[in-house]
Amino acid sequence: MEIAAKQVKELRDKTGAGMMDCKKALQETKGDMEAAVDFLRQKGILKAAKKSGRATREGQIGAYIHPGSKIGVMIEVNCETDFAARTEAFSDLVKNMAMQVAAANPICVYREELPEEVLEREKNIYRAQAKESGKPENVIEKIVEGKMRKYFEDNCLIEQSYIRDPDKKVEDIIKETIADLGENVTIARFARYQLGGTQSEEKEASE
Repeated sequence: MEIAAKQVKELRDKTGAGMMDCKKALQETKGDMEAAVDFLRQKGILKAAKKSGRATREGQIGAYIHPGSKIGVMIEVNCETDFAARTEAFSDLVKNMAMQVAAANPICVYREELPEEVLEREKNIYRAQAKESGKPENVIEKIVEGKMRKYFEDNCLIEQSYIRDPDKKVEDIIKETIADLGENVTIARFARYQLGGTQSEEKEASE
């Protein structure tokens, strides 16, 4: 069933849940707004949305060395309390996020961390490519928008497909952990090391 952007926005405004979560809830409930709210509640997404603004000052710094010892990752994941930081669920999350960084090679956690000049350069490249292929002016910006969405999905950790379940985004895994722990969880930063190269060189080589 096709869900209008207006419906998604209405559900987001009503619940505070993420856009993708709202769209999925409406698709699952065939556009029924109240049923969609219940769907979000059942999945624990509303609980996660309510906690997402709370401060996270505890957590763990995790490390992962890929077999062969040629790729290593350090990552900081935060939560609200030391109690939550010592749970098996949180430790598993930290480990899995380190493995995600090793495998998927993101360049940042959130898209907001990307410099504006980097984004403009990417957009200009996509515009030039669209023009060269003869696309009409009225669709070029839509093409650029779609290309940028794919760029964020490839390069921003929180927007990447989760390596252990590609049907989910990393953001979905974070929200599930928030719902399980009952407190906010955030990824603060990471560093990825590959033998013989810098992170930027590794990313360029993999594209």
